[in-house]
Amino acid sequence: MSDIRPFIAPATDQAILDLRRRLEGARWPDRETVTDSAQGPQLDKMQRIADHWQHRHDWQACARWLENAGQFITEIDGLDIHFLHIRSHHEHALPLLLTHGWPGAILEFRHVIAPLIDPENHGGTADDAFHLVIPSLPGFGYSGKPAAPGWGVKRIAAAWEVLMARLGYDHYVAQGGDWGATITTTLGMRRAPALAAIHINMPLVLPDDLSGPLSSEEQAMLDAMMAYQAHESGYSTQQATRPQTIGYALADSPIGQLAWIYEKFANWADCGGDPETVIALDDMLDIVTLYWLTNSAASSARIYWESFADGFGARQLDLPVGCSIFPGELYRAPRSWAERCMSNIIHWRELPRGGHFAALEQPSLFVGEMRDCFRSIR
Repeated sequence: MSDIRPFIAPATDQAILDLRRRLEGARWPDRETVTDSAQGPQLDKMQRIADHWQHRHDWQACARWLENAGQFITEIDGLDIHFLHIRSHHEHALPLLLTHGWPGAILEFRHVIAPLIDPENHGGTADDAFHLVIPSLPGFGYSGKPAAPGWGVKRIAAAWEVLMARLGYDHYVAQGGDWGATITTTLGMRRAPALAAIHINMPLVLPDDLSGPLSSEEQAMLDAMMAYQAHESGYSTQQATRPQTIGYALADSPIGQLAWIYEKFANWADCGGDPETVIALDDMLDIVTLYWLTNSAASSARIYWESFADGFGARQLDLPVGCSIFPGELYRAPRSWAERCMSNIIHWRELPRGGHFAALEQPSLFVGEMRDCFRSIR
């Protein structure tokens, strides 16, 4: 514990003034030539959101929430790792490690924290309580930015093991979506003695061998992945091949950073293209602002350069695994493929609503999944 120190974020008043100045002087592109968002976020919508960001968004409210949440930092393998550590008042609560992805942040989990640590006041019982550890990925938020190659998924998973041991947890569970799913799956493969089970809301189940007839569910996942490749994968190709190049553009333009992230909320949330119907605009802008203030466009993109090529295929998991299948996810994983690579599925549920940002879109459903999945592990 002596290696863990409280974290106080740097003052942001001048940075926010500079952000507003840049938004005031933004140079906008021409209007799209189609009537929908097929070419990207529409000009009218982006101008409306940028106006809200400049004149009405209150970053300081988010900063105060972070200050009160329980921020810490610790050096692991030569890199500072920033994290939230929020303990339940129930001493024997189950420790839960939550890992975000891109373009997410620890802020994705802000609305599930209270019901997870204090279930009795949020529709649960004392037996549903969790202690929470929520780290910022290397290169994201207030974690350190790697100065050399090598911080891929495997190294991050190893760092998370060190983090949980350093916090004194000898029995814990882990959860993740997006890159968090990849890292959590890798944790499960490592089979650290202290890790009792994992939960993922984007199961990595695509088999290497696709020979033979496919069920309708299997074909639907394959079709969804092909549609992603054809229509959604431009950002990942750019970040996996030239993260530095996109970093120049996004580090210098808040409008660019906003559009780069907002597009994913619009396309990946279960929202019919209008993310404000399921995620508060200020919640989205808090995440965008965190990327902007920490100048982490390039450093966060590098996880794609490090791990995208082999990060999302099926992996053999023999520890207890829970999966939640949200209908608006990039694809709906079929249980038949999951059973090929997961030998001990303790929880599987297909939810009625929710998408890629499950904890932010549907916090009540997400909390219910954590309680139901890990109840047998306590």
